[in-house]
Amino acid sequence: MVGWLARSRGGLGKRRVVGVVEYPGGMREDGLPAVLSDPARLAALEARGMIGSAPERVFDDLARLAVSVTDAAISAITFVGKTRTYWKSVPHLPYGGVENWQNAVGESFCYFAVGANGPFVVEDAEKDPRTAGHQAIGPWGAGAWAGFPIITADGQAIGTMCVIDADPRRWEPHELESLAVLARAVSSEINLRISLSVAQSALRSAQSALATSRDLARSLQDSLLPPVLRPVPGLDTSARYLAATGDVEVVGDFYDLFHARGPWWTAVLGDVCGKGTEAAKVTALARYTLRADAGDHLSPAAVLDRLNSAMLAQRAPRYLTAVQATFRTTPTGAAGRLCLAGHPPALIRRADGRVQQAGVPGTLLGIMPTVRLADVRFRLAPGELLLLYTDGACESRPDPRSPLPHRPIFDEAALARALADTHGMDAAATNAHIADVLAGHHGGWASDDTALLSLRVPPHP
Repeated sequence: MVGWLARSRGGLGKRRVVGVVEYPGGMREDGLPAVLSDPARLAALEARGMIGSAPERVFDDLARLAVSVTDAAISAITFVGKTRTYWKSVPHLPYGGVENWQNAVGESFCYFAVGANGPFVVEDAEKDPRTAGHQAIGPWGAGAWAGFPIITADGQAIGTMCVIDADPRRWEPHELESLAVLARAVSSEINLRISLSVAQSALRSAQSALATSRDLARSLQDSLLPPVLRPVPGLDTSARYLAATGDVEVVGDFYDLFHARGPWWTAVLGDVCGKGTEAAKVTALARYTLRADAGDHLSPAAVLDRLNSAMLAQRAPRYLTAVQATFRTTPTGAAGRLCLAGHPPALIRRADGRVQQAGVPGTLLGIMPTVRLADVRFRLAPGELLLLYTDGACESRPDPRSPLPHRPIFDEAALARALADTHGMDAAATNAHIADVLAGHHGGWASDDTALLSLRVPPHP
């Protein structure tokens, strides 16, 4: 048996097909099914990656099972191209390499099932008018042949699962049904692979898109925050942004420190409701409006009122809270005015370590045309520090999955105690200490983003 199959790897002679078969898609000029040249079918075949591939156990097992259930001499799984038939599994024939495991498409019966997109069964190949005189009968010893197409999920016939006997024989109905089932199993295996490949490709694309989205979100977030604070003569300043745990999203926490006019400087910190691109739009609007108006109005309340009007005029999709301080340095420290717009009070750490709140509660911005805002004067002596912060610093919650979820919220009183513990620290060390205390409280799971901005008058040498 192996001998006559092995000989088929050589020339198969010049015998021509005597019988004529009508195919649903018509025939080519060479008498073979026109569907063999169909671009969609060939693309489907190419996509499956079976052309020229080596034998695999899963296909060999199915081919051996076909022999077992039909009692045929040999079975084969092949894939049919435009001009070549590629052997995927012929378990009774030693693998001869890619070049030997193929033949011209007309040199076997496999194209019949592909052309018909259905079963092709021959019980006596020499006498059947469809195959009498076919060039595959002698070299392949095909006295009887039965095959079913291998079909893709979109209905393209790309190959054949067949069994062959050297002598004519009757194929019993249960044998053909079993062969049909095995052909469907081969089709399912191949379709599952392509589905898995598509799913893996989609997953890779999604992961790449997610990574790109995260990078863009982080870049956008960074663009909404000053990379470094502009130095203020006579002051020690520091800012810190602490991202919430979880997916990277553009959030509404922002801060800024800039020169207003003359000796006056402006420090502002805000929190836009929500996350994402809409929050980013409001953050950008707020930052640029504040910078534009701070030079015209030394009253923080007046500037924040202008921001409220701009948000309503621009139909801002989110509201925000903010705290703004406009100040100047003096020979004895710093002095200025501070305004709260729906924001937590600022904290001042005095030189002796005491912590005081600063600011009068005001209306948040972006909702009502009339807002209630008030300026409050403040002074900083040498060694004293003003802390502006978003609510992530005074509403920190522990990880609900932690063994200690019953811990209380890290509130304004806890933040004041943490600030008091920084007595004598500079601005950067103060922010770092508060960040560490927050991390210790929530156990590494931050429920909200946090922005910190510290302004400190250095102590006398």
